[in-house]
Amino acid sequence: MGKMVDGAEQDLAERIFHAGLNGDGTVFGDTEDRYQIKSVDPDALGVPESELEALRSTRGSVVLRAGGQFGGGVVGFDPGLGQFVEVRARSIRARQMVRMIYGLLIVTLLAGYALVAVALELFVLPQHVYQPIRAMLDADDAARSSDSDREIIPSRFIPADELGEIMHSRNETVRALREHEQELESTLARLETVAIDLHTKNRLLETARKNLEGADRLATMGMMSAGIAHELNTPLAVVKGLVSKLDNGDPLSEPEIALLSRVVGRIEKLSEGLLDFARVRTPSLRSTHIRNVIEDAWTLIKLDRQSVLPGQRLDFENQVSSELVVACDPDRLVQVFVNLIRNAVHALRDLKDHEGAIRVSALQEARSDGDWLVISVQDNGSGIDPSMIDTLFEPFVSSRMDANGTGLGLAVAEGIVREHGGMVVPSNVRSNENGGCSSMGGGAKFDVHLPMTKSD
Repeated sequence: MGKMVDGAEQDLAERIFHAGLNGDGTVFGDTEDRYQIKSVDPDALGVPESELEALRSTRGSVVLRAGGQFGGGVVGFDPGLGQFVEVRARSIRARQMVRMIYGLLIVTLLAGYALVAVALELFVLPQHVYQPIRAMLDADDAARSSDSDREIIPSRFIPADELGEIMHSRNETVRALREHEQELESTLARLETVAIDLHTKNRLLETARKNLEGADRLATMGMMSAGIAHELNTPLAVVKGLVSKLDNGDPLSEPEIALLSRVVGRIEKLSEGLLDFARVRTPSLRSTHIRNVIEDAWTLIKLDRQSVLPGQRLDFENQVSSELVVACDPDRLVQVFVNLIRNAVHALRDLKDHEGAIRVSALQEARSDGDWLVISVQDNGSGIDPSMIDTLFEPFVSSRMDANGTGLGLAVAEGIVREHGGMVVPSNVRSNENGGCSSMGGGAKFDVHLPMTKSD
C-alpha cells in the first residue's frame, strides 16, 4: 500500500514539473499544500555531469524517493528559472483511499475470523472435540465407579484424528487394567487356597512336632530305666531291711529312723524328677535360675546307664553362674539340655588317650534387640561330622548308628528353643586334625541363644 501512495505522489510531482513552473523561481507550498517546489544544487544530486547536461537539454527529470511530510517527487532543470528544481507532491486523496482500503481489509479479516469461529463453534468443535471429550469424561467417571458397561468409549464417539488416537489408547489401557485385575483376583484366590492349605499343614506340623517331643521324652525315659532301677535298688534294700525289723517287733533306733527318712526322701526326689520330666504341661514362662536347669538335666543323664557307661572317664562341670535368671519354661528347657549333654556323653565314649570332659557355661550379651543369654555345651571329643551340619536338626537324623540314637533329640531341642524366641547354633572347635584333646580347645559345641526377656 505504501508503494502505491509513493507512485501516485511521484506521478503528481512529475505532472506538476512538466506543466511549468513560475519563472521567478519561488518555492510554492507549505506543510498543508499538495506539492512543494524548491531549487536544489546540482552537485548535491550525485548525478553524473553527462546526465545533468541531458536534463538541461531535454527538460527531463529524475525520480526521488519519498521523504519528510511529502511523498515521492522529481528533480529537473527549469529553463525559466535557469536552475534545477525539486518538485514533491502530497496526495491527500490517495492517502485517504489507502487508509480506507486498510480499514476495509481489517474489517474483512475480522469478519472472516468471526465467521470461522462461529462455524467452528457451531459445526466443527461440538462434533469433533466437545462430544469426544464429554464421552471420555463419562467413561472415566464410569471407570472410577467400577461400571464396566460404560467405562469403554463407544467407537461412534471416537474421531479419526489425534484425539481419537488418545481415546483408542485410553480404551486399550482400561482393557489391560481390567485383565490385570482379573489375573490379580485369580492369583489372590489361589494364594488364599494356598494359605489355608499352609495353615492346615502348619497345624499338622505343630502336632507332629509335639508328638516328636513326646516321643523323645519316652525314648529318654526308656533309656533311663536301667539307671532308675539301679538307683532304686539300694534305698529299697535299706527300706526292706528296716521294715523286716519292724515286722519282727524290733523297734528302730534313732539312727535307723534318720536313715529311713533319708532313703525315703531320695526315692521321692527320684520319682518327682522323673514325673516332672515325663509330665506334659501347658508351656508357661517364669523366671528360672538356668544353673538349676543344667543340674537337673545332668542328674537325669546320670540315671541313663546306656549313656554313661560303667567305668567311663567323664568330667562334667557346670560353670553357669547361679545368678543368671531367664524367663523360660524350665521343664521344657531340661529336655533341651538332656539331649545336648547326652549327645556330648556319647561323643566321648571312644576316647582312649585322655579323660572326657563336658563344660556348660553361660555368657550374657547386650544386643540391639535386648539382652541375650548364650549357654554353651562343649565337649572335647572328635566334633561334628561336617557332612551332617546341614541336616543336624532334622528329625531321625543321627550319627549314632546304634539302638541309642533316636534322631529326635536335636530336632526337639531346636524346636523348644525356637519357641522361646531363641536358636541353637552348632560348631566344631577342633584344635588339631586328630579330634579331641585333654583341654577344652576341641570337640563339638552347641550354643543355645535365649532372650533374657521373652518378646510378645
